[in-house]
Amino acid sequence: MTNYIGAFLEATQEIAVRLDQHVIDRMIELLVDVRSNHGRVFFLGVGGGAAHASHAVNDFRKIAGIECYAPTDNVAELTARTNDDGWESCYANWLRVSRLHERDAVFVFSVGGGSVIPPLSTNIIRSLELAHRVGARILGVVGRDGGCTAKIADACVVIPTVLDDSITPLVEAFQAVIWHLVVSHPRLKVNEMKWESTTVLV
Repeated sequence: MTNYIGAFLEATQEIAVRLDQHVIDRMIELLVDVRSNHGRVFFLGVGGGAAHASHAVNDFRKIAGIECYAPTDNVAELTARTNDDGWESCYANWLRVSRLHERDAVFVFSVGGGSVIPPLSTNIIRSLELAHRVGARILGVVGRDGGCTAKIADACVVIPTVLDDSITPLVEAFQAVIWHLVVSHPRLKVNEMKWESTTVLV
């Protein structure tokens, strides 16, 4: 157990050093542009990525002043669409009703980035195809080889694989690190966060 703790923490340090800062900067630039053009950001994820999406919607609305949504925040609509239309199209059909357009962005949190063969996270792939067709910006934070998200995105951070037996926890951990970095960046932040704006009296 001690060896695993050390290996995990060492992997965390190595990943942090190897992250592509130019891609992160490009991501910030695109989000500034979306906000300037009164666009919206739609966060998509499955499992842990869905939880990240919900958290990111809160942060980007509150801290960066960007209109944001996630399909997984409305469990009634999500389950109805999954039941009636199918898992593969549930996110894309939700985006159609939201009238996704060229001023918007789709932001993906996925460990693998989606795959056609074998079919993995196909609901995200259909959403990426729709975003590409309408000209919306595509961003992502993914792992492994980046999958379909990395191939089609305007800016995609691929978390390097350092521990083969801990890909998922490390990727999901760094998804949170990166979106917190981005939303708190001076170019995006328009509202101070609670603890940074509170003077602690000793």
